[in-house]
Amino acid sequence: MDLLSDVLSDLRADTVVTGRFSLAAPWAINKPAVVGAPFRTCSGNPFYIVVKGMQPVRVEPGDFVLLPHGHEHVMCSALDEVPVPFDELMASQGIQPRFDTPLAFSAGGQGAVSELYTGIVVFRESMRNPFLGVLPPLIHIRAGDAAIAPWLATTLTSFVQESMAAQPGWAMAAARLADVLFVHLLRAHLSASTGGHTGWLRGMADPQIGQAMALIHRAPAKEWTVANLATAAGMSRSGFSVRFVELVGETPIAHLTAYRMYLAAGELMRGRSRLIEVAENVGYASEKAFARAFRRWAGMPPKAYVRSAPDPLDLERRGAR
Repeated sequence: MDLLSDVLSDLRADTVVTGRFSLAAPWAINKPAVVGAPFRTCSGNPFYIVVKGMQPVRVEPGDFVLLPHGHEHVMCSALDEVPVPFDELMASQGIQPRFDTPLAFSAGGQGAVSELYTGIVVFRESMRNPFLGVLPPLIHIRAGDAAIAPWLATTLTSFVQESMAAQPGWAMAAARLADVLFVHLLRAHLSASTGGHTGWLRGMADPQIGQAMALIHRAPAKEWTVANLATAAGMSRSGFSVRFVELVGETPIAHLTAYRMYLAAGELMRGRSRLIEVAENVGYASEKAFARAFRRWAGMPPKAYVRSAPDPLDLERRGAR
């Protein structure tokens, strides 16, 4: 398994809200921030997407746009159009967006039409995934990008169209397709980017440090030391330590601990294992030692962490906006 697959292996979509928007120029919509990762593709007329603090992006037919952190953004036919808040637009049409129902509407003027195929992928535990944390607010993948499978755009648009009928099983199919889509878009983003990454992404791209990271991710419970990780990477201990910190932004042992806690948090949230089992699965021989390390990482004990988690249905409802 490659390192990207390792990192994303336990990230699964809990739900996906899909929609098809027929928008005739002139139009502009202000979409509020959401809990989830919105994605967009279009046919017909190009449109613009604007995230605060970033340059506007022109989205051509067949392009993909992904907002990994659900930032507030504006979509428009032209940059000089005054945006209408999404909630106001929905209210004016008597529409109440729901997480369990695909959304379809038409808006705008009498000009060229942009057909937007959209979705919001809700990852219930996305905040604890340190890989997603280093992604930019907006990822733009252009049509024809060599790293994107040619069938992906067709599959996505067909899927959104089919989901509008909400046939039995559509929600589960949507979530599983979202997993595939997300990995393809992230792979294309990593392939197209040139050295601007930080943290995990920079480490993953380095052959020697990436090898050490892969070992940690594939056997997090092993008693790793700086010495045996350096040996596996084919480097001296001092050289390995310096380069790891330079690329990843933390020491090898700090990275090991953070990854262990990340995995443990997932097990705790699923609620299928006793605390000692969770501890042992990530390399701790006692509940006490594990709980102490977890508290340093999360700022609270394991049980409090589970109690503090937001209700999944609330996340889904907020993702439907």
